[in-house]
Amino acid sequence: MLRTNFLGLDLKNPVIVAAGPWNRDGESIRKAIVAGAGAVVTESIVSDTMLDVRPRIACDERGAQNIRLYSDIQIEGWERELKIAKSEGGVVIASVSAHTPSEVAYLASKVEKFGADAIEISISNPMMESLEVAASHADVVFEVTRAVVSAVKIPVLVKLSQTTTNISKVAKAVKAAGGSGVSAINTVRGILGVDIELAEPTLSTYGGISGSYIRPLGLASVATIAQTVDIPICGIGGINNYRHALEYIMLGASAVQVGTSVMLEGRDIVSKIVSGMEIWLKTHNVESVEELHGKALHNLKSFDEMKIEPTISTANGAPCTENCNKCMGSCMYGSISRKGGSIMVNKESCTGCGLCTFVCPAKKLKLEW
Repeated sequence: MLRTNFLGLDLKNPVIVAAGPWNRDGESIRKAIVAGAGAVVTESIVSDTMLDVRPRIACDERGAQNIRLYSDIQIEGWERELKIAKSEGGVVIASVSAHTPSEVAYLASKVEKFGADAIEISISNPMMESLEVAASHADVVFEVTRAVVSAVKIPVLVKLSQTTTNISKVAKAVKAAGGSGVSAINTVRGILGVDIELAEPTLSTYGGISGSYIRPLGLASVATIAQTVDIPICGIGGINNYRHALEYIMLGASAVQVGTSVMLEGRDIVSKIVSGMEIWLKTHNVESVEELHGKALHNLKSFDEMKIEPTISTANGAPCTENCNKCMGSCMYGSISRKGGSIMVNKESCTGCGLCTFVCPAKKLKLEW
């Protein structure tokens, strides 16, 4: 039911654990595989390791900011780590990052020899401006991808950044260079917050924002790529449950990556997402997750295709939430009022913006002709 062919790799399910410190070595990767992941991406492997700053990770109820850079294991050490990672089977994708095409290609060829099943090229880093800029240039991405594809025989995935003016153009460059697919998106450069009593940012430098904050950006990036480039896509960003995973798949992703939720909730979240997907598919009489691939794309229109339809808000008989006036408070047109115990909508002034249908906790309001 969930079995997925992604980049020619046979995955038991489309849920992949994304690159990050939770996959810092062979044993942590092995644990993610045992937890039920369809595949696991290593923490990004580089030629020269760097010391970590402290503190480097912060979070709130919606996501995290991470200024961890790369793996602190030297490239040669990954021969041992990949053996441990694959000791119980499973698919392992090696994330590699470097400053030049030849250096990335060298790292990719090394991890291929060590047993990696595929490569994911990390071409953007929210902490380092030079790499972030490179990720937005299709010609640079083309050269890096082509160098790696020429150096290895295993599938090559390229992790794209949302910080670009045209992500489809970059994805097209990956395909033209022979890349097997793209991941979208990487974390987004940001600052989680500021302690206004101390006048201190949550972390003392810019970092990668992840979690629920970036899910809308990830969904839009995946849909944009799927509508314009015929290339396999792995959706990333704010996947906390099975519904989020299915959203990405319905917008064109063939697989998804989970990272921040693994960090904050533990590896058990993987099995919860997988089992949730299975239950949803069975409940909806869907035999294979492949049937859902891109299913929502035909409902996604360009702005120019949107019709101006005479829909207005109407109230149904559902009881209001006690002491709730959210619909009235949020109506920019003053069209909603209360008469006795009933919610009334002025059809003359209502413009059908739809906001009230989202803020109403009782789902009492909906748009109708």
